[in-house]
Amino acid sequence: MSVTLSKGGNCPLAVAAVVVEVAFTAPVDVSALLLAGTGKVRSDADFVFYNQPNGTGVRYLAAGPGRPAAVHVDTTAVPADVQTIMVTLSLDGGPGAPVTFGGTAPPTATVRDPSGEALVTFTPHGLGRETALVLLELYRRGGAWKVRAVGQGYANGLAGIATDFGVSVDDEPTPPPTRPQPPTPTPSRPEPAGYADVPPTHPEPSAYDDTPTTPVAPLLPHEPPRPAPIPPPIPRRPVQAQPVQPPPPPPAPTPATVEARTAPLPTGTGTANRTDTPINLDKGRVSLRKGQSVSLVKTGAPALTRVRMGLGWDPAKSGGSIDLDASCIAFDAHGRKVVTVWFMKLSGLDGAIRHTGDNLTGEGEGDDESIVVRLDALPPHVTGLVFTVNSFLGQKFTEVSRAFCRLVDDTTDAELVRFELSGSEPRTGVLMCKLVREGPIWTMTALGRFADGRTVRKLVDPAREALEH
Repeated sequence: MSVTLSKGGNCPLAVAAVVVEVAFTAPVDVSALLLAGTGKVRSDADFVFYNQPNGTGVRYLAAGPGRPAAVHVDTTAVPADVQTIMVTLSLDGGPGAPVTFGGTAPPTATVRDPSGEALVTFTPHGLGRETALVLLELYRRGGAWKVRAVGQGYANGLAGIATDFGVSVDDEPTPPPTRPQPPTPTPSRPEPAGYADVPPTHPEPSAYDDTPTTPVAPLLPHEPPRPAPIPPPIPRRPVQAQPVQPPPPPPAPTPATVEARTAPLPTGTGTANRTDTPINLDKGRVSLRKGQSVSLVKTGAPALTRVRMGLGWDPAKSGGSIDLDASCIAFDAHGRKVVTVWFMKLSGLDGAIRHTGDNLTGEGEGDDESIVVRLDALPPHVTGLVFTVNSFLGQKFTEVSRAFCRLVDDTTDAELVRFELSGSEPRTGVLMCKLVREGPIWTMTALGRFADGRTVRKLVDPAREALEH
């Protein structure tokens, strides 16, 4: 018989292997954390989710037709030093998806046995500004396994949960002195391995409510730290206010596409394919080669306000599926990272930069991932954006074909600029392009620089160097 738990309630787990399904009205990302007795993961490998679907005794199960996303747990295979398995969910940030869990029907978690029979259900109520939840936990108690309804909300998404339980994720930097912002708060939480048998604040009746969770205080902001001294600004190559028109196109070009030209370099220079003066968008869509630039202005047209960077790739013909992740790193004029938007943090700068979600295979035509940037909403101190792609699973770019990025006017869906990566290296990351602001003008430059980094954290320093040169 199925047991319906209220928040804080718990009951014995009757079987060794279970599937925890999460049903919601919109797509959500389901994940699991394997926690040691310290209440933290032993390493980042204990974070099981769509980009890292297999852990010891725990597997992520992707959603399918008529089947919600889920986590499979075989308690007999869970390592002895793992005391708790947290099942979490977060909003995926896709187009049309809710911004928070408030104002929508709440999610429901169902624990099923191998035959599919429901054993336990839990629906958290009263949700508001949460963007991620710790929904259930499976934990050891007296040599057996139990399940508890947690329902702990986080306002800072999946990255907030991961950070709270010891996973290494990208931290927010200290805000610039001219625009101080409070740092992302960290909610308090109970220690999973040492729950005291004390009742919750407002428990609802449960036949098995013997060890409920201690309530967690709401998230509260704190005063920001005193800002560090400002280093001298990074010298930048100025963009001329009056862009130079390109020479006539070759005899048989595509009429709607203009290829950016690269000025010849002096003999002996160590930099290849560097653009001396970028063209603009007057001639229509621009096709870039590595090192070329284009000024994102068009004579007589209003300034761009919202653009979309689409990034795409295909698996190499000899290989299977490829799992790559697109990211955007924002910098200020002093080379300090302001924010990173990636699959663990789908929005930044109050929504001025927004990741639309993750593609796990690279299959299909068109963009695999997109990042929308509201240029008119970016804070004035943000002067550079670097768009990157990396392989979380460690696959090399020699296993990738047709990698490209394209800039689209998100208000008209018109493609403005395209850059197709012509080569590859056996490395796990690549800087695709950068957008740099000089006064009111943004300029896009094709980079195509490879680096080693399974997550975008490892690409921050190469991205900073790309802005300097």
